[in-house]
Amino acid sequence: MTQDSIFTVPVTPEEINESQIVEGQMARHLGIEITAVGADSMTASMPVDHRTIQRIGILHGGASLALAETVGSIAASYCVDREKYFIVGQEINANHLRAVRQGESAVHATATPLHLGRTSQVWDIKIRDDQGRLVCVSRFTVAVLEKRG
Repeated sequence: MTQDSIFTVPVTPEEINESQIVEGQMARHLGIEITAVGADSMTASMPVDHRTIQRIGILHGGASLALAETVGSIAASYCVDREKYFIVGQEINANHLRAVRQGESAVHATATPLHLGRTSQVWDIKIRDDQGRLVCVSRFTVAVLEKRG
């Protein structure tokens, strides 16, 4: 781990957005971007627009889960030796607490670890609106797997 950080290598949001948010994949399609990397957290944002709403014009719960799993997966992947290990999602849950209407700009998900183990990690992810109000809470569990060959 780097000095005073849970992440094994120094990384910036710009580096992650260029290398991890790949064209043609879900995160890019939904407009998800990593916006901050702290010593023990990672934050991503997603617009509340035509791509992420449901039929009544509010943020789709599935889009919130995609945001949570994206930031959780990327954060988790930087907590292991990426040359030797990779992570895969095992379980995610969410409680949707507040509606966000289309045009209210964006939502912001911050992932912080609850457990960083040798074979699994558990992440707490809080999604907030632009005013800082809690929109969704999620818990995300990943398996840490060894690369072979």
